[in-house]
Amino acid sequence: MKKLAVIAFGGNALLKSGQRGTYQDQIKNVTETCDSLTNLLKQDYNIVIGHGNGPQVGNVLLQHEAGKKKFNIEAMPMDFCVAETQGSIGYLIEQGFRNVFAREGMSRGVLTLLTQVVVDKTDPAFQNPVKPVGPYYTKEEADVFAQETGATYAKDSKSDKYRKVVASPKPIKIINIDLVKTLALEGNVVVTVGGGGIPVIEDNGIKGVEAVIDKDLASSLVAVEIGADEFYILTDVPKVYINFRQPGELALDVLTIKQAEDLLSQGQFAEGSMAPKIRAALHFVKNGGKECIITEAGQLGNPNCGTRIVW
Repeated sequence: MKKLAVIAFGGNALLKSGQRGTYQDQIKNVTETCDSLTNLLKQDYNIVIGHGNGPQVGNVLLQHEAGKKKFNIEAMPMDFCVAETQGSIGYLIEQGFRNVFAREGMSRGVLTLLTQVVVDKTDPAFQNPVKPVGPYYTKEEADVFAQETGATYAKDSKSDKYRKVVASPKPIKIINIDLVKTLALEGNVVVTVGGGGIPVIEDNGIKGVEAVIDKDLASSLVAVEIGADEFYILTDVPKVYINFRQPGELALDVLTIKQAEDLLSQGQFAEGSMAPKIRAALHFVKNGGKECIITEAGQLGNPNCGTRIVW
């Protein structure tokens, strides 16, 4: 019987630092990532993929802002922009896999599901928006936009510019999760919860909200809900480290839940970097998952790859 795995990787796996973000850049990067993921398929896995969209949704927001300034075209809200990038990135991933499959003589279905993810409208994160999105502005520009739209703007930590900040609520339900599981167990590669999912709340139906959901946590919820055997979080380092890039740096092969929680509380894992990945790993293992592996894409298929978080 095939194993079922969920793999989460960041938007930076598709658009690397320093690149302009051209179509050629992104299709080359995504094909390399799909090539690595194919190593699991060759080992008789069924896989579900979750991905980030940080660079891509930032570019979409810039495009909307430019259209508003030059042509008075109404800029779309955050949930709409996430949906845009789910479709465009999903297209790139599907094309990457099909090209790799053609080269390797493999036959698998590949499909992307535009996925809405429910968050709690009373989540405290909505009262404390901290996730920066979109263009940089002067303080004067940010003050004008805040007054016009009611959005919140905050000073960037690395410059004197300001950016819009939105909430990052916890995902509580994946819409169409049963369909994701069915399609995956039939042998299809399923791409879902792109960018953490399109953020919606339940309010006599569903309604999109201005928010960004952590893609690793959303992918972890997918892994729990479909009963995945393994959950992989791909990053740009081969293992998790303590004292990262400091004296006494040490790569970790295995972490128990308690060890991971202790290191997290000690501040060993940076927020905005490894800390969210550790939390997503803990969520999976605490909710019935066998193990979560944090590693880089090129290590997939190696039975000793990465750092394994276990009970």
